Amino acid sequence: MKNKVVVVTGGTSGIGRALAYEFGHHQNKIVITGRNEQKLEDTRQWLLNQSIDCLAVVADVSKEQDNQKMVEKTLDHYGKIDVLINNAGVSMRALFADLQLDVFRKVMDINLMGTVYATKYCLPQIIQNKGSIVGISSIVGYRGTPARSAYSASKYAMQGFLEVLRTEVMKQGVHVLVACPGFTASNIRVSSYLADGSAQGKSPRQESKLMSAETVAKKVYIGTKKRKRDLIMTTQGKMAVFFNKWIPGIMDKIVYNHMAKEANSPFK
Repeated sequence: MKNKVVVVTGGTSGIGRALAYEFGHHQNKIVITGRNEQKLEDTRQWLLNQSIDCLAVVADVSKEQDNQKMVEKTLDHYGKIDVLINNAGVSMRALFADLQLDVFRKVMDINLMGTVYATKYCLPQIIQNKGSIVGISSIVGYRGTPARSAYSASKYAMQGFLEVLRTEVMKQGVHVLVACPGFTASNIRVSSYLADGSAQGKSPRQESKLMSAETVAKKVYIGTKKRKRDLIMTTQGKMAVFFNKWIPGIMDKIVYNHMAKEANSPFK
């Protein structure tokens, strides 16, 4: 895991920014993407100040053409792609009965189709270089979470897509990792969509008590280096996956009660 070209979608903040630093810190070349040009430039300069070779590409993962452009610019600059980390994502928080369908589509376009588009255009290079494709998913990709219908659906779909892809390329030397952090301190809950598509603006959780983005990045780096298949990062997450398989009915009640205790819960 040195001298690789690593693409991180959604690389300007949170887990994406931490991933860019972690992989760059281990002497890899980094490509970060994002929609906000100023945030991209700020992150690029920060990485350069850490002696990390970095290229920033303005791109919206939900747009197919932007993903094609990202690959073209990466190849023009570095000549290859070894690792793709599908990190760009957005969440939502509203009961499905209240949720506008445009919001549901937007979450699916970013979380699922963004992964599909980026993977499609990076895949030839990754096959050629026997590299890695990483999906930053969530425990909600194993256990649906109330008031997160679109987010859960997008992560289930992402994991299904990557499972199929892993099987298709398994004899071509390509590594596919699905990484599932627990609740992580980042701005994803602040920017989460509410029922009408507006930003939530405030996290319903105590961010200081959550897993740090830097911890997630270190685990993803090790998982990629060791070419792991799946990575569930917390004890709570492992228990949720296990019990949802064996006692799903009881888990329905447990998950409902847990989520209903969130600040400003839509269940109240």
